[in-house]
Amino acid sequence: MKGCIKLLCLVGFVVLVSIAGVDSAGECGKSTTPDNEAIKLAPCATAAQDENASVSQSCCAQVKNIGQNPSCLCAVLLSNTAKMAGVNPQIAVTIPKRCNLANRPVGYKCGPYTLP
Repeated sequence: MKGCIKLLCLVGFVVLVSIAGVDSAGECGKSTTPDNEAIKLAPCATAAQDENASVSQSCCAQVKNIGQNPSCLCAVLLSNTAKMAGVNPQIAVTIPKRCNLANRPVGYKCGPYTLP
Protein backbone atom coordinates (compact mmCIF):
# COMPACT_ATOMS: atom_id res chain seq x y z
CA MET A 1 0.00 0.00 0.00
CA LYS A 2 2.82 2.40 0.89
CA GLY A 3 4.50 1.64 -2.46
CA CYS A 4 1.26 2.35 -4.33
CA ILE A 5 0.96 5.74 -2.67
CA LYS A 6 4.55 6.61 -3.60
CA LEU A 7 3.94 5.54 -7.19
CA LEU A 8 0.77 7.65 -7.37
CA CYS A 9 2.69 10.65 -6.01
CA LEU A 10 5.40 10.01 -8.58
CA VAL A 11 2.90 9.86 -11.45
CA GLY A 12 1.09 12.95 -10.19
CA PHE A 13 4.32 14.90 -9.99
CA VAL A 14 5.31 13.96 -13.53
CA VAL A 15 1.88 14.94 -14.85
CA LEU A 16 2.16 18.26 -13.04
CA VAL A 17 5.63 18.89 -14.47
CA SER A 18 4.42 17.97 -17.96
CA ILE A 19 1.42 20.30 -17.75
CA ALA A 20 3.53 23.15 -16.40
CA GLY A 21 5.94 22.74 -19.31
CA VAL A 22 9.06 22.74 -17.17
CA ASP A 23 12.09 22.39 -19.41
CA SER A 24 14.98 20.20 -18.29
CA ALA A 25 18.65 20.69 -19.09
CA GLY A 26 18.31 17.97 -21.70
CA GLU A 27 20.35 15.12 -20.24
CA CYS A 28 17.84 12.66 -21.70
CA GLY A 29 17.27 14.41 -25.02
CA LYS A 30 14.85 16.98 -26.30
CA SER A 31 11.74 14.81 -26.21
CA THR A 32 11.84 13.83 -22.52
CA THR A 33 13.10 14.81 -19.09
CA PRO A 34 14.81 12.87 -16.28
CA ASP A 35 11.58 13.06 -14.28
CA ASN A 36 9.61 11.53 -17.16
CA GLU A 37 12.23 8.80 -17.60
CA ALA A 38 12.10 8.08 -13.85
CA ILE A 39 8.53 6.80 -14.28
CA LYS A 40 9.92 4.02 -16.48
CA LEU A 41 12.03 2.85 -13.56
CA ALA A 42 9.01 2.13 -11.35
CA PRO A 43 9.84 -1.63 -11.46
CA CYS A 44 13.15 -0.72 -9.78
CA ALA A 45 11.59 0.99 -6.75
CA THR A 46 12.36 -1.73 -4.21
CA ALA A 47 15.82 -2.46 -5.63
CA ALA A 48 16.67 1.26 -5.44
CA GLN A 49 15.87 1.32 -1.73
CA ASP A 50 17.28 -2.03 -0.57
CA GLU A 51 20.63 -3.35 -1.79
CA ASN A 52 19.59 -6.89 -0.83
CA ALA A 53 16.36 -6.82 -2.86
CA SER A 54 16.27 -8.78 -6.08
CA VAL A 55 16.23 -6.76 -9.29
CA SER A 56 13.40 -7.68 -11.68
CA GLN A 57 13.88 -8.36 -15.38
CA SER A 58 11.63 -5.41 -16.22
CA CYS A 59 13.80 -3.14 -14.08
CA CYS A 60 16.97 -4.39 -15.77
CA ALA A 61 15.45 -3.88 -19.22
CA GLN A 62 14.61 -0.25 -18.42
CA VAL A 63 18.03 0.40 -16.84
CA LYS A 64 19.73 -1.11 -19.89
CA ASN A 65 17.72 1.16 -22.18
CA ILE A 66 18.19 4.38 -20.18
CA GLY A 67 21.79 3.44 -19.35
CA GLN A 68 22.79 3.72 -23.00
CA ASN A 69 23.07 7.39 -22.11
CA PRO A 70 24.95 7.46 -18.76
CA SER A 71 24.28 11.16 -18.16
CA CYS A 72 20.54 10.50 -18.56
CA LEU A 73 20.69 7.52 -16.18
CA CYS A 74 22.42 9.65 -13.56
CA ALA A 75 19.97 12.50 -14.02
CA VAL A 76 17.09 10.04 -13.57
CA LEU A 77 18.58 8.48 -10.43
CA LEU A 78 19.17 11.92 -8.92
CA SER A 79 15.89 13.45 -10.16
CA ASN A 80 13.22 15.00 -7.95
CA THR A 81 10.86 12.21 -8.97
CA ALA A 82 13.30 9.55 -7.77
CA LYS A 83 13.82 11.42 -4.49
CA MET A 84 10.06 11.70 -3.95
CA ALA A 85 9.73 7.95 -4.57
CA GLY A 86 12.26 7.22 -1.82
CA VAL A 87 15.14 6.17 -4.08
CA ASN A 88 18.49 5.94 -2.29
CA PRO A 89 20.99 7.08 -4.97
CA GLN A 90 23.87 5.22 -3.30
CA ILE A 91 21.92 1.97 -3.73
CA ALA A 92 20.33 2.89 -7.06
CA VAL A 93 23.70 3.30 -8.80
CA THR A 94 24.41 -0.39 -8.06
CA ILE A 95 21.42 -1.59 -10.11
CA PRO A 96 23.26 -1.81 -13.47
CA LYS A 97 25.86 -4.07 -11.82
CA ARG A 98 23.17 -6.10 -10.03
CA CYS A 99 21.51 -6.57 -13.44
CA ASN A 100 24.84 -7.92 -14.77
CA LEU A 101 24.77 -5.44 -17.65
CA ALA A 102 27.88 -6.07 -19.71
CA ASN A 103 28.11 -2.57 -21.22
CA ARG A 104 27.32 -0.58 -18.10
CA PRO A 105 29.33 2.63 -17.62
CA VAL A 106 31.69 1.37 -14.88
CA GLY A 107 33.41 4.23 -13.08
CA TYR A 108 31.01 6.87 -14.42
CA LYS A 109 30.61 9.71 -11.90
CA CYS A 110 26.99 10.25 -11.01
CA GLY A 111 27.00 13.30 -8.77
CA PRO A 112 28.86 12.23 -5.62
CA TYR A 113 28.43 8.55 -6.57
CA THR A 114 30.42 6.31 -8.90
CA LEU A 115 28.77 3.52 -10.89
CA PRO A 116 30.35 0.19 -9.92
